[in-house]
Amino acid sequence: MPYIKSVCVHADVKSSIAYILNPEKTEDILYTASLNCLTNVEDAYLNMKFVYENYSHRKYNEPPPLTGKGWVKAIHYIQSFDPKDNIPPKLAHKIAKAFARKTFGDDCQIVIATHCDKSHVHNHFILNSYGIDGQKFYANKKSLDRIKEYSDRVCLAFGVQPYDKSKGKGRTIKYNEWENKKRGTSWKEKIRIAIDSLLGSVKNLDDLTCELEEQGFTVKRGKYISIKAPEQRRFVRLKTLGDYYSEDILCERIQIALDEKANASKSNVNDFNKIFYERIYQVSELVKSNAKLPRKYFKNQPYILQNDFDVYTLSAQLAVINRDNIHSIGELESKIEKLTSEYESARQEINKLSEKLSQFEAVEKQVGAYFDLLEKSELSEAEQLQLKMCGSLAERCNITNRDKLQRVEKLRKDTSERVERLTEQINNCKKFYDTYVDIADTYKRISEGDYISNLIKEKKQQDEIKPMTAAKKCSR
Repeated sequence: MPYIKSVCVHADVKSSIAYILNPEKTEDILYTASLNCLTNVEDAYLNMKFVYENYSHRKYNEPPPLTGKGWVKAIHYIQSFDPKDNIPPKLAHKIAKAFARKTFGDDCQIVIATHCDKSHVHNHFILNSYGIDGQKFYANKKSLDRIKEYSDRVCLAFGVQPYDKSKGKGRTIKYNEWENKKRGTSWKEKIRIAIDSLLGSVKNLDDLTCELEEQGFTVKRGKYISIKAPEQRRFVRLKTLGDYYSEDILCERIQIALDEKANASKSNVNDFNKIFYERIYQVSELVKSNAKLPRKYFKNQPYILQNDFDVYTLSAQLAVINRDNIHSIGELESKIEKLTSEYESARQEINKLSEKLSQFEAVEKQVGAYFDLLEKSELSEAEQLQLKMCGSLAERCNITNRDKLQRVEKLRKDTSERVERLTEQINNCKKFYDTYVDIADTYKRISEGDYISNLIKEKKQQDEIKPMTAAKKCSR
């Protein structure tokens, strides 16, 4: 649900650019970009100053008048996302770049930055009030409404829903379907229950579908797997059964069940995983005797032993402990420290390479445009201006021909590939880090002697509250 607002810059454009390019707000300028100018404070300001003064015939750094605000030199747009949407910085930055080009065109001069230092991710844009073609941009209610519309369109293309202006409208399911789902008697619910019951006894997705067919379900294989229960009229795709029933997630759940089964042998038990085995057994006994509060892991499924939150979580974490052969909390904490070091090292290198990549891309584009303009017989006023600006950059970079420009292109490609490899590395580090930290936190809780007694106490307190609540209702 993105929100757009604008602020006109009448005085110091350079300070505005410096603010949005703050390394502390942009992951060390990882999430920054620009169009028709370079992505650093000094060069971006000089590029914008050159274009503004050429078309406005006024000084870019002139102070505002004694009364009034003076001329608009740049426009500062802010695109904010609702924290509830949980937009990651990488996606927000992709949206920002697409939004800038779609809204203001290829001839605008704009600096883009995604700030991720707050609880809500938001994008900043500093737009020069003149484009390199001489077009002037205006900031008023009409233009802001148009910009908000473009923001919604771009966000929708990336799967981010804009604010629904038609409150009260929307899709609903039929009452009988809702009632069947609530009772657990809908077709989808029957398929979910059948799948869940088989996860501990199949080796892969093919085994699962074959077992379903043995039970009377009809399976249709293709780009997507579809299933139909006995007497059901239409097929349903696996992914429409819920978040935990897509092909990828089912494969992961099957593997977890296999790991848990393979490592159930007591010959692999050590002092570290022993406590997980003991707590799983103890919690399972509490579930069977209804001595703990029923908490589902999969909220849309019936509450059974395998769907108890504590049993499922402990089992999944035990599978990871056995898979990675972890023997002690010290060994686990050592792995966490190593992953932290690897992540930080890769992140810092990515930030440095991303800055170089941004420079290579800008140089390649602007110097390439310079050579293209040199080959033209006649140039418009805007093209003459662009020729001067790009030629200045070519001279500073000592790029005198297209062969030298190709070297920049090769550097850009090599740098981009390196960034992709490092990005994959830090994603893997983050995945393992989160898993190990969760296991460490769980170990500290379950190693305490009152873990099981607290579960029992919690259930007794809940049982005592229910009669009191019922008595109050009867007395009314």
